[in-house]
Amino acid sequence: MKTSKLLNKKFYLIIILIFFHLLSYLYATDEPVDIWKLEKSSEEKSSEEKSSEEKSSEEIIEENSIDNNSTLQINNNVINQIEIIDNNKIEEQDLILGLYDPVENGLKIDMWLASDGIEIKNIFKRINKIKLSKDANQILEVALLTNSYFPNKNISESEFIDFKIKYLIKKKDKELIRNYLEKNDGNKYNSKLIKYYVDEYLINSDIKNACKIFENIKILNDPYLNKFKIYCLINNDRREEAQLLFDLLKETDFKDNFYEDKFNFFMGYSSGSNQKISEKTILDFHLSHRSDSNFDYKPTQKTPKYVWKYLSSANLLENIDKIDLEDYEKISLIEQATHENNYTERELFDLYRRFQFNLNQLLNVKEAYKLLTPSEGRALIYQRLLLSEEPRNILFLSSLLKDSFSKENIGNAFNKELKKILSQISFEDVPSDYSTFYSNNIDKKNEKKFNIKINNKIIHQSKLLNYFKEKNEIIKIEKDTNTLLKSIKKNKKYIVSTKDLILLESLISDGVEISKKYQNLFQFEQSNVPTDIQLLISSGEIGHVLLRLVEIIGQDDVQALDSDTLYFMITILNKLNIDTIRNDILLKILPLKV
Repeated sequence: MKTSKLLNKKFYLIIILIFFHLLSYLYATDEPVDIWKLEKSSEEKSSEEKSSEEKSSEEIIEENSIDNNSTLQINNNVINQIEIIDNNKIEEQDLILGLYDPVENGLKIDMWLASDGIEIKNIFKRINKIKLSKDANQILEVALLTNSYFPNKNISESEFIDFKIKYLIKKKDKELIRNYLEKNDGNKYNSKLIKYYVDEYLINSDIKNACKIFENIKILNDPYLNKFKIYCLINNDRREEAQLLFDLLKETDFKDNFYEDKFNFFMGYSSGSNQKISEKTILDFHLSHRSDSNFDYKPTQKTPKYVWKYLSSANLLENIDKIDLEDYEKISLIEQATHENNYTERELFDLYRRFQFNLNQLLNVKEAYKLLTPSEGRALIYQRLLLSEEPRNILFLSSLLKDSFSKENIGNAFNKELKKILSQISFEDVPSDYSTFYSNNIDKKNEKKFNIKINNKIIHQSKLLNYFKEKNEIIKIEKDTNTLLKSIKKNKKYIVSTKDLILLESLISDGVEISKKYQNLFQFEQSNVPTDIQLLISSGEIGHVLLRLVEIIGQDDVQALDSDTLYFMITILNKLNIDTIRNDILLKILPLKV
């Protein structure tokens, strides 16, 4: 009798589990769902289990324990075929999350396995304080997003995955995030990243792309994401599915009066909706906007940044031409909004043009702006700047205006316009005392792109570089290397540089054999690899080594690093056979570019 009761409890739990997880799969099928087939299937399954060998009470209870590690996989073609996978049966080290195959970059699937979590956490703390260069970020991306086992010492699974999630969010590359989510669909730690992804699209009034992710992401274990998905179903005119999903959500003790009101309105169950505007989430704010044909919202200093962005993308911000020039608080608000890219710089500077100043103020701008409010002062400087033609005066006023913005922490409000102003001045006309200001603010996109120039009189600038770009056969590059060294040997004045050694060591590391008669031309230095990195290499902590390289590069471009640092970095990559990253660095630091 006791066993029978437990079996009935098992049947009940299975039904609840099916209903709960069915939420996540409705988006994957366009066919109506017969939920009674699910019940019938479960009854048949329960009957079969009753006829099987009798189990102990403890076994039955253990099998029916439901936690976040249980995943439902539903065949979209035959909805009544249910498979329950217990992730507790999967060893922790079998969980692999990433985006890149280790082989792509010469890495290994166990690159993190031997690492100490305490040390990993500490180095991430240090790295997060650095504004990493593009080069450093590229290595960090490879380190974090390569498919690999997790470290299992002094760090939890969730903690390590959080480093991946935070990196992706910080990078703000939605395409990269989408690829990661789709490749790692079903992972219970994805909710935070999915929220960021859909919110970013919604903030930019792109509901289509916000909803599209739900077509490929099946498992959702977060109430907010389920609310978002229901709204997407309604928005795509899939109301029956939306209703079923909403009903199932309600079975989980879900309660949100604001959302229920909007749900009833969009489903057509009510003719009107509560006009209260909610800023709790961007979804709430969007629903407030969509449900009110006379929507009118005036942002303030306390308005969340995501609301500002939404207002901007949805063209709901106040027209700049209607701003009262005596409303200094409003103008200050617009300056702040411009700094955060909610108003365009063009709109702000058009506002500055509307201010009226007398001739004396314009002629004596250096002193006159100090007597005005900060916003008026910036408008005065800008108008005087537009009247200037002499390079020194333009640079002086531009610098003065930039300082005024920066002092109030709104420096981004004068970036594009500054670049435009400076583009009218050639470098040859820039006074020496403004050269740094000019170089730091000129549009770098207009800089010339350089091509590699081959110079066979210098080893590290020679045609040997083509090997790292084209990956020629070893036999060919070996012949080319010895031929080049033969010609170099004839030049008694040639001094082998550190960069020459970097190239030669990399070739030898890849299997190139140099003839003994040329080996006296050079001698590899004892690379000053830091002791901690040497220990990491010895213990096989490849992932940790990459983090140390990221830290060493920091905010610098690799081209800016000194030769000794570059030498030991390349030595490290050679020892670990991480050729892809190494080759990328070599082609940045060695060639002569014209």
